[in-house]
Amino acid sequence: MAQASVKVVTENRKARHDYHIEETFEAGIALTGTEVKSLRAGKANLKDSYAQADNGEMYLFNMHISPYEQGNRYNVDPVRARKLLMHRAEINRLYGKVKQQGLTLVPLRVYFKRGRAKIELALARGKKTYDKREALAKKDAQREIERNMRAKDKY
Repeated sequence: MAQASVKVVTENRKARHDYHIEETFEAGIALTGTEVKSLRAGKANLKDSYAQADNGEMYLFNMHISPYEQGNRYNVDPVRARKLLMHRAEINRLYGKVKQQGLTLVPLRVYFKRGRAKIELALARGKKTYDKREALAKKDAQREIERNMRAKDKY
């Protein structure tokens, strides 16, 4: 079967710096018409957003979708809580992990798959400051090694 086309709207790059990613999940997002048009134009921001289970349903908080320019009165609050579409068993499992193990649900990216808006959620554990420094040091060392290998290949 052919791979479904995926158009990435926005990514939360800071999440991979601030958290240890344990597991990822895909969920649909319940949006209004003007929000979808704004998303297609790439006007979304995942900074400081998070997901949380509430009354057996999953919601996404603090995701900013800019109002659609031609939306006039049909535009809604840009940072409203948005319902995520997931299976009940998956929601219950995530709720249990978040409650017991002190994990967080962090959105990694928003994209369109087969014309539907989807979000990639990560079950994540917060990094300590020294973990972040260590990760940056490893990244710098790897970059230096690659730079030296390229320079060596030229000669």
